[in-house]
Amino acid sequence: MPALRDARRFTPARALRVGAGLSALLLAVAAASLLLGSSGVGWRDLVAILTGGGSDEARTILADVRLPRVLLAVVVGAALSAAGGALQSALRNPLADPYVLGLSGGAGLGAILWSALVAGAADTAFAAATRPAAAFAGALLAVLGLLGLSGVRGRRGTETMLLMGVVINATFIALILFVITVADISRYQGVLYWLVGSLAPPSGAGLAIIYICVAAGVAALTLLGGHLNLMTAGEETAEQLGSPVRRVRLLVILAACLVTAAAVSVSGLIGFVGLMVPHLARIWLGPDNRLLIPASALLGGAILTVADTLARVAFAPTQIPVGVITALAGGPCFLWLFSRRGAGGEP
Repeated sequence: MPALRDARRFTPARALRVGAGLSALLLAVAAASLLLGSSGVGWRDLVAILTGGGSDEARTILADVRLPRVLLAVVVGAALSAAGGALQSALRNPLADPYVLGLSGGAGLGAILWSALVAGAADTAFAAATRPAAAFAGALLAVLGLLGLSGVRGRRGTETMLLMGVVINATFIALILFVITVADISRYQGVLYWLVGSLAPPSGAGLAIIYICVAAGVAALTLLGGHLNLMTAGEETAEQLGSPVRRVRLLVILAACLVTAAAVSVSGLIGFVGLMVPHLARIWLGPDNRLLIPASALLGGAILTVADTLARVAFAPTQIPVGVITALAGGPCFLWLFSRRGAGGEP
């Protein structure tokens, strides 16, 4: 049982070292993202603002425009990466992630339906604050559909779940476009941009709710890491060692739906982050979920911040959706992992 042997290598000291290193990386990436842009605002302006000076223009650009976007990139990257890592272990599916399995599409449909139904006001504070709950319901619907369809005639293998996830995600995206067209397309000019994945931070209560949901969900997934280690060795083995497999899987799916819904409700359908980042972390740190999940969250926050910075500055003043960057990197990564699995290799 190689997964169990690797899991015994976990120590608090190692976890502290890894956490400190990834936190430092995340802070460095966030600082660089703050200072990069076409407006001419740089580190001197940041130092001046921190010391109580600086121009009003520089303060507006750094504090009111770039900082909320960087913080949102961090929290969305952390949410999708932690969810992907946990789902890969809970479903014993190395190609699982919220986008591929349709959770992102379901959450997006829930968010769009709620925005269309709330008194015709998609951008009100009430809609922004309650949209994550609707996205959560949509993500749960996607999970129920995935498990139900892939479990027909007892066939719940990796390939079946992937196929059903792709079909479910495509169906939900089609329904989103249908809702937009039927409701009032003039009110949703930015939705196509949102569908590809973008980071335009909400304000006030909506953003606070996102942070709370993601923090709670990632913490829950981390606490379940020990049980996930046992589940990777097989359900029978995990049950023999005292792990309540069905309950753990249910809790993991609920927590993954929560963080995915929170992320999608504000960022749209950013694909492949939950697939790529956990595998990168697993190559570096091994398969121990007690370390892998929080490390994936930190690394995912850093990687999505880098991707969003590229999306913002690469073709400035034109900004491209961050989902384009993650898809360009994630598509080849998915094909490579799938081909390795098909060839009998370990992703």
